[in-house]
Amino acid sequence: MALLGGKKDEAPSTTTSKPLFKREEDFVSTRPGDIHTLLGKGSEFTGKLTFEGQVRIDGKFNGEIFTKDTIVIGDGARVEATISAGTVIIHGTVVGNVTAAQIIELKQPGRVKGDLTTPALTIERGASYDGTCKMEGGRSQPPTPGGDKK
Repeated sequence: MALLGGKKDEAPSTTTSKPLFKREEDFVSTRPGDIHTLLGKGSEFTGKLTFEGQVRIDGKFNGEIFTKDTIVIGDGARVEATISAGTVIIHGTVVGNVTAAQIIELKQPGRVKGDLTTPALTIERGASYDGTCKMEGGRSQPPTPGGDKK
């Protein structure tokens, strides 16, 4: 069966679209073979997001985010959530408390309204932050879903 005018057993041709990220450093791979996920512009999601690998949010998200890996909040994104992650990179708007085991990076034109807990924090000129910050020594583990029940 022919697909989009191609010959039998041939994959359809693809066209190059705009890149998902403005700069390569906006989406840094944490490990080879990671599956990367994108919640694109115009998308809205409410609930609890738990994942491995790296996720980028460019749309709207309300709820909770848990990962030991990396979450990127893209320019124009609006996230109202409690975030617990290994690394958090913020270009958009976050309303809620953010905990990172490794680092929180607040990039211009990012905005955060909430408390930050992390051993390392970078804030670029032009970014906005309203809250308190607790910088714990060493690399702490982000809380797991369901609390610290042992």
